[in-house]
Amino acid sequence: MTPCWPSGPPAIGTTAELSRTIAPDDIDRFTQISGDRNPLHYDLTAATASRFGEIVVQGGITSAILNAVVAECLPGPGTVFLNVNWDFKAPVRPGDVITGRVEIIEARTDKPVTKLRTTVIRDDGTIALAGTSICYTMTTGTGTGHDSQATQAPGCPTVIAIAWAPMPAWR
Repeated sequence: MTPCWPSGPPAIGTTAELSRTIAPDDIDRFTQISGDRNPLHYDLTAATASRFGEIVVQGGITSAILNAVVAECLPGPGTVFLNVNWDFKAPVRPGDVITGRVEIIEARTDKPVTKLRTTVIRDDGTIALAGTSICYTMTTGTGTGHDSQATQAPGCPTVIAIAWAPMPAWR
């Protein structure tokens, strides 16, 4: 327990994940938000002629599940991304089930900052996205976030905790 982690920092090796099925209308909804009208997302002829061979979703749809895991499960409510370093390794298509997974790889003791290993895996086992992120978890004033033991939102699977050991400062 430290002043910035009243309940103690998350344990190194702790993981959480969420899954969802990508629906065809996700492409339209993301286009309304982002303006991304790339033919690879809409034009079957163009998409079929591409290296993907079929319609693929925008990368923002693929990575969005990580926003949910981080904000809802681990580190939990009140968490925002400070930095992301993601490689998009394979396309995601409408109908795919994707699983976003995060793992705590570092946790500062002087600030509520964590470094996460992040992955998005398709239902066929293919890694669609891999990388790391740095997150800040602020108090929310609602009894959630790093000011509470209740950092895991309903519906998030139980996370696996591994013994925590302080890491050297990395930032």
